[in-house]
Amino acid sequence: MPYFTPTQLASLQATATTAAGYLDVCDSSSRYVRLDPVHYRTCGELLARIFYVVDARQVFPTLLRHSPAAREMAESMEISRHIAVSRLVYYPELTALIYRISE
Repeated sequence: MPYFTPTQLASLQATATTAAGYLDVCDSSSRYVRLDPVHYRTCGELLARIFYVVDARQVFPTLLRHSPAAREMAESMEISRHIAVSRLVYYPELTALIYRISE
């Protein structure tokens, strides 16, 4: 995991908060926000990328407490990491096959 300065973490937190906020508003079916599918997808991908490089539970605990979208994304990233580790450790033949097929 890369090391970030406090300023960089603050910037990532602001971006993650904004992206999660849009996802939450759209997921709650608010009639005051028009769903833009491209923007929704972009916000989800951006949130995933941020949570990929930082431990969201450690760095953004307040965001995870207040945002269902951020919480779901953090859980998804954690599950993804567990699957990746399990696949490499417990199923090396499957991992080799997947790499061979994807090339």
